[in-house]
Amino acid sequence: MMAITRTIAVLNQMKADGVVKDYAIGGAVAATFHLEPGATLDVDVFIPLEPKGGSALLNMQPIFDYLIAQGHRVEGEYVHIEGWPVQFLPLADPLVEEALSEAVSTEVEGVPTRVFSAEHLVGIALQTGRPKDKARILQFLASGALDMDRLRDILRRHDLIERWQQFERTFLS
Repeated sequence: MMAITRTIAVLNQMKADGVVKDYAIGGAVAATFHLEPGATLDVDVFIPLEPKGGSALLNMQPIFDYLIAQGHRVEGEYVHIEGWPVQFLPLADPLVEEALSEAVSTEVEGVPTRVFSAEHLVGIALQTGRPKDKARILQFLASGALDMDRLRDILRRHDLIERWQQFERTFLS
C-alpha cells in the first residue's frame, strides 16, 4: 500500500499528542487487513468525538488545524496525509462504537495500528447496505476470514439478524 505506513505514523502521532483520544481504521482499507487487497480511494479513520460546550455539534476543527500545521492539506471532507486522502468519521452508532473498542491491533511494516475486526466490518457493511458493502460481505464469506459465532453475536446485539437473514435469502440461497 502506497505510503500507508507514513499515514498511520501520523495517526499514531495525533493520538500521542492528544489530538484524538483513539482511532481505528475501518472501511475498505481495514478490509484489506483481512482479505486480498482491493482498490480503494481513501482511508476511513473512526474516532471518538465529544461535543464541546453544551453543543450537540461535533467539532473536527482541532484535527484539521493540527494536520494543516503539520503540512497536510484539507480538500472537502478529506485530509491528504502522506499521499492518502483520509476521512475522519465520528462514532455514529453503538455498532461503530463497539467496532472501535474491539479493534484489532496489528502492524504494517513495523508501524502499529488498529483496524476494525472482520466481523464488525461485515456488521457495518450489512447495516449500511450499499451494493459495494454487499459485495464486501460476500468477499468475507468466501475468504473464510470470519468467526461466524462472533459475527452472529454482533448481529444479535445490534438488531441486524433480520437483515442478515434477508441477505442470506438474496445472496446465499
